[in-house]
Amino acid sequence: MSAPRPILLTGANGQLGWELHRALQPLGEVVALNRAALDLAQPDQIRARIRELRPSLVVNPAAFTAVDRAETETELARAVNSDAPGILAETCRAIGAALLHYSTDYVFDGRGSAPWREDDAPNPVNAYGATKLAGERAIAQSDCEYLIVRTSWVYSLRGANFLKTIVRLAQTRDSLRIVDDQVGAPTSASFLADLSAQMIGRWRRSGGSAGVLHAA
Repeated sequence: MSAPRPILLTGANGQLGWELHRALQPLGEVVALNRAALDLAQPDQIRARIRELRPSLVVNPAAFTAVDRAETETELARAVNSDAPGILAETCRAIGAALLHYSTDYVFDGRGSAPWREDDAPNPVNAYGATKLAGERAIAQSDCEYLIVRTSWVYSLRGANFLKTIVRLAQTRDSLRIVDDQVGAPTSASFLADLSAQMIGRWRRSGGSAGVLHAA
């Protein structure tokens, strides 16, 4: 009897990756790789790692998330956010694995006042959103079993995020100046990781599917 195939987790040292490593444990063996072990800017490394480990599921929270830097470091942002998801999906299809990938509300243009629905037409207005949307489309075109989860404003006790920045500034300043032209839903990485584990369980029981979900 062959051993159960593991779950491969990318970006294990990131905010969401750290929480996913914890949340996915009840689902089976988790092979958690940080950037040093799996650099999504290296296509050959992606293919080799997946074929070596032969996971049943790849969970990919890793991304180039520096929104402002994506405007100038477009080649790297494209490699990680656009090309890598497509390579992950194609390799998953080749070995019969599923892919859970995380995307962003930046695939939309921010117009209107209602929450975005999964079937709303994307229209990114910056390089970060455009590269993330290209990654979504590459996955959808791969014909692999996939689930894409779009989320927003992820925060945790690890890493740099808006919540930690505001707390730090509030402790040292009498007043704060913050842009008022952005509206979003801050999303706890621990909440998103626990929700993801539940979704994976249901996904497996239902025999798998393909689609996009919003979670924030």
